[in-house]
Amino acid sequence: MGRGRVELKRIENKINRQVTFSKRRNGLLKKAYELSVLCDAEVALIIFSSRGKLYEFGSAGSFSSG
Repeated sequence: MGRGRVELKRIENKINRQVTFSKRRNGLLKKAYELSVLCDAEVALIIFSSRGKLYEFGSAGSFSSG
């Protein structure tokens, strides 16, 4: 049995919003890493929090344009 859909709207409670941000940020970083490893893809991810803090991920490998 799967989880239900989450209604996409801003979380008004600041504490709940921060907890959700942290959990989803970590999940997104994990998925980016998994994608880079499993598919031999070059992945770059940049996340800015509402306070302007930077979180980043870059797969090991040289990026090339084109």
